[in-house]
Amino acid sequence: MAKELTEAEAIALAKTGWWKGQNPRKIVLFQLWQPRLCMDFGDFHQAVEEALGRSVWTHEFIDYASLKKEFLGDKPAPTIEEIFDVIPADKRIILNLKESEDTEGEEWKGK
Repeated sequence: MAKELTEAEAIALAKTGWWKGQNPRKIVLFQLWQPRLCMDFGDFHQAVEEALGRSVWTHEFIDYASLKKEFLGDKPAPTIEEIFDVIPADKRIILNLKESEDTEGEEWKGK
């Protein structure tokens, strides 16, 4: 893997737009092994999703080790329960907004 970049090197590299037009796997292979972000996070997030072939929740990025193992094929993708378990139980708010015929097109008016 590439050497660990300093903060100044990471900033300078990000300014070049090096990732634009690159293959998502190539982007992930470089950026996932760098502790400093060297590119636009939104583009990195998209590259990780494309490389892993699944949606990746933002909070999953706190565990680079698991993302690396999944990328290398050493571990399967996490289940939805495992993804939720990363969030402390007292911080979880999960809404299941199911649209029905009764509410279709209506504006939610909260309480």
